Amino acid sequence: MADLTYKLSDKVGIKKWLMEAISEENYKTGDINIILCSDNYLLDINRKFLQHDFFTDIITFDYSEGTILHGELYISIERVEENAHFFNTTISNELLRVFIHGVLHLVGYKDKSIEEEKMMRVKETYYLNKYFN
Repeated sequence: MADLTYKLSDKVGIKKWLMEAISEENYKTGDINIILCSDNYLLDINRKFLQHDFFTDIITFDYSEGTILHGELYISIERVEENAHFFNTTISNELLRVFIHGVLHLVGYKDKSIEEEKMMRVKETYYLNKYFN
């Protein structure tokens, strides 16, 4: 169980948007859980499962089977808030970016190399524009 309470606005719209993105990437939506938590909660997961000792905004666990997506997206609200200030955007917009980032990981996009990261940003921007239009 996550360690904080966060009220998500437009829950239905966000769910529809993510499902449409998944469909556009030629996948089907299975069980995808989004867990909003604190920096420390996510740091513990990062240490325990990935052996990384640093804060991050999201960790995605992929349990997909073929083209049916299953997974867990653990998102630090504190990190999202800090990143929103750093990138001069709203917390809501940054949270949407992190949601689609996690979904893009589930459909197979990576962000380890410079080229992969560029493609990830292009896809994030593409789907964010669809949400706002």
